Amino acid sequence: MGILDEQRSLCEDLERLEQACADRILEEPKSTRERLTRDHQIAKFVGRFQQQSARLLETQADRDGTRQREIDSLSSKDPFEEFYRQLGQIKDFHRRYPNEPVENLERAYKRRQATDGEYVSEIDTMFTGEEAHGKFFDLTKNHEDYLNLPGVKRITYLSYLSLFDKFDKFARNQKMNDKYFKYVSALAEYLENFLSRTRPLENPEGIVEQTGEDFEKAWEEDNVPGWGKLEKGDGDIGPRQEEVRVPKEEFYCDVCAKGFKNNNVFDHHFNGKQHKKAAAKRAEGGAENGEVRKAEGSSGAASKLKDKAIAEREWRIVKLTEIMSKERDETMTNVERKQSLTERERQMELDALYEENSANPNLEAETHTDDENDDEKIYNPLKLPLAWDGKPIPYWLYKLHGLGVEFSCEICGNFVYMGRRAFDKHFNEYRHTYGLRCLGITNTTLFREITKIDEAQRLWEKLENDKKKTKMANETVEEMEDGQGNVMPRKVYEDLQKQGLL
Repeated sequence: MGILDEQRSLCEDLERLEQACADRILEEPKSTRERLTRDHQIAKFVGRFQQQSARLLETQADRDGTRQREIDSLSSKDPFEEFYRQLGQIKDFHRRYPNEPVENLERAYKRRQATDGEYVSEIDTMFTGEEAHGKFFDLTKNHEDYLNLPGVKRITYLSYLSLFDKFDKFARNQKMNDKYFKYVSALAEYLENFLSRTRPLENPEGIVEQTGEDFEKAWEEDNVPGWGKLEKGDGDIGPRQEEVRVPKEEFYCDVCAKGFKNNNVFDHHFNGKQHKKAAAKRAEGGAENGEVRKAEGSSGAASKLKDKAIAEREWRIVKLTEIMSKERDETMTNVERKQSLTERERQMELDALYEENSANPNLEAETHTDDENDDEKIYNPLKLPLAWDGKPIPYWLYKLHGLGVEFSCEICGNFVYMGRRAFDKHFNEYRHTYGLRCLGITNTTLFREITKIDEAQRLWEKLENDKKKTKMANETVEEMEDGQGNVMPRKVYEDLQKQGLL
């Protein structure tokens, strides 16, 4: 294929990619699964668009002069001779490679049906059952790794979801553990992977790269939380092995368990008695002072690099968690909801989810292949209420709940409630209580089953009059005093006197 034909093919491919992206953006996904399928298709189309654009720019640059030579041959020689020459090359190519497949661009970017689409299977295998197509986090393995860290208090999975991005209460000697480094690395990798799976169109690679640049800037300015200046916190969120936290200084000596702010002080402290004594005790007398000094100097530089690596992963976890705060809150709500379910309810939920996932591809295929279903009207001659799927509820359920009985409430502005259940429920709703407050009635609990304005006003007046009479009766009670000085109403006094109790 000539350079000009290749450029024409690339331009055609770019136009088809642009049209394919536009067609999918105009779609309205009905579920999270359909949205992810659409987003991943668009992301792949955008990636291919960038690759083809780079190839087109490279051929347009014509660094080796092939394109210019082809243009010169078409303009200077006989066009028919050049045409038949290229036609012979094409025939010779297909004679040598008779089974060479031809790429059909129109079919490549056409929307595929659910039965033969590779993207559907990819979405189905991309998430675990706990993640529910990107709605929730699945941090059960990270929770187990957290509990296996040395000195960590055992906490529930729900508590872990609320504090897995809090590292300021960990002591420095705990963070230097290899298990802790593997834990934060795995957690950061999971969050990064989850972001790329759930938000393919938001440039997840750029978000992670920007997070790394922000960390480098903060590290140079010594503003990384928990790794810069000494910060004191209260609370018992993280584990502790010591009562006194180790300062997070820039230069740290593992032998002395001490941090230094100045490089000169850090280098000269190796000659001190305290460091030599600690080094000798650690080496158990197996190394000389000079060898220990050299080893500790190199360990200080390695410790600094490890500090930066751990701090970078902690920074990435915190920033990615802030971006995906909605998924985190929904995960906590879902875990709390599942803990309240019985085993039978969990099984029923799994069966319903399985049926929905197995039936969804067929529904999707019917939706996109048959446009007549969209215009089909629902047959509902009895005017029954619609269920969650947009279809009328069964007639027996309509009669069971008494939805055909109308209840009118004058206090609510003659609003009509269908069914006894909705009518009983509306007495505690805002519409009814607001109507009572407009009538000057504050105690709404005594006015259930009252729907007429005049009845509510007469009852309120009667209650107010009873309160006034009771108050006046209490103020005009005649009191008597017995021989022991006890004060009581006259009626009580006379009753006790008749019984001979005074």
